[in-house]
Amino acid sequence: MLTIRHAIPRDDVLLGVVRAEGIEADRYPEDFDLRLEQALAERAGPLGAAEEARRAAARDMLRNGSYKPTGRGKPASEYLLRAAAQPDYAFPRINAPVDICNYLSLWYVVPISLWDLDRAASDGYVFRLGREGEGFAFNHAGQRIDVKDLVCGCRAPGDELEADAGGEPIVNPVRDCMATKTTPETRRVAACAYAPSQAMSLETLQALCEKFAALLSACGTNAEAAWGVAAPQAVAEV
Repeated sequence: MLTIRHAIPRDDVLLGVVRAEGIEADRYPEDFDLRLEQALAERAGPLGAAEEARRAAARDMLRNGSYKPTGRGKPASEYLLRAAAQPDYAFPRINAPVDICNYLSLWYVVPISLWDLDRAASDGYVFRLGREGEGFAFNHAGQRIDVKDLVCGCRAPGDELEADAGGEPIVNPVRDCMATKTTPETRRVAACAYAPSQAMSLETLQALCEKFAALLSACGTNAEAAWGVAAPQAVAEV
């Protein structure tokens, strides 16, 4: 079970959290290709009014302190949207959990983080704003993202879970840490969807999480998944 502490100092951000165990990273749900094809076709054209409002709200929820969600600092979901709108776009296929994550991010127009629970080595996580000097490498080349004032998820074992500023950042709506990304050997994952509540209802976020859990459950003979939602300044167990 995961314990998630929502310590982001905003009242307009919900966190949808999914946990899955026993998955096989190279095993996809039977209908995944069809689902992906439908999502790419839907996002090839202009966004509808509701989706555009959600895109803008997802960007605005990252406007905290000195952090500005522009250039390379935009939510990862915007990169997917921009790429899907290009002619002859080839959706990047990495592994089942990552591709499912990207598919849902594209479909619901919100950023979603994904990490390997065994590599993170923690069952407790605090979501907060990054502090001065914090950051992590996000690719094989060792490029680093500075997370000062950026919404981020931190592994927080033990007493660190009780502190609003506790833990070590490993994920955020822009980039995820290279050290905790999934690999072909991944068997346990967690994901967090960052939902701007003024443009995404609780019911829609719950539908996203339920769909995510169902798809991950189809990624292995013995796979199982659970999900939950963390409200501002609350603790959720998943």
